[in-house]
Amino acid sequence: MHIDTETYQRVLGDELRTLRKQRGWTRKQLNSRLQSDISLQTLATYELGTRQCSVVRLVEICVALGVPAHQVLARVHERVFGDAPSGHLTVDLSAVVADSRAELAPLRRWARGRLAQLPPHRSTDVHLDLSALEHMAQLCQLSTVELIRTLRELDNRPR
Repeated sequence: MHIDTETYQRVLGDELRTLRKQRGWTRKQLNSRLQSDISLQTLATYELGTRQCSVVRLVEICVALGVPAHQVLARVHERVFGDAPSGHLTVDLSAVVADSRAELAPLRRWARGRLAQLPPHRSTDVHLDLSALEHMAQLCQLSTVELIRTLRELDNRPR
């Protein structure tokens, strides 16, 4: 198995940023909860995935966020090495439109627009890559892993 370190760092940073934002915290607020003194710039580089985070520092950040580090790493691992072929996920646009969860409202609007553009009798399935899924997760204020799980649930529901 090949490990793309840049991708892994970027996805780890995205998970940390998502967790911080879910709590409604600024980087400064997170930094004040850390045991050690690190600069806001260093924290930003961790979140952007441009700097490697030591295991001890990762655990410290996770403790401050109230999330076990192994759960964060499991989500990162799933995103980087997930079972979707080549990082793609097939989504049925009509299933997205039919779902009523409030957090999927931005995705529903997008799916309605895509359905309106489809020629008659065409498949309502679309293939989304990891980049698209990450962007959509941000719009829905979910982690990418949560969005993928939700979309997989939609795919398994009877229609």
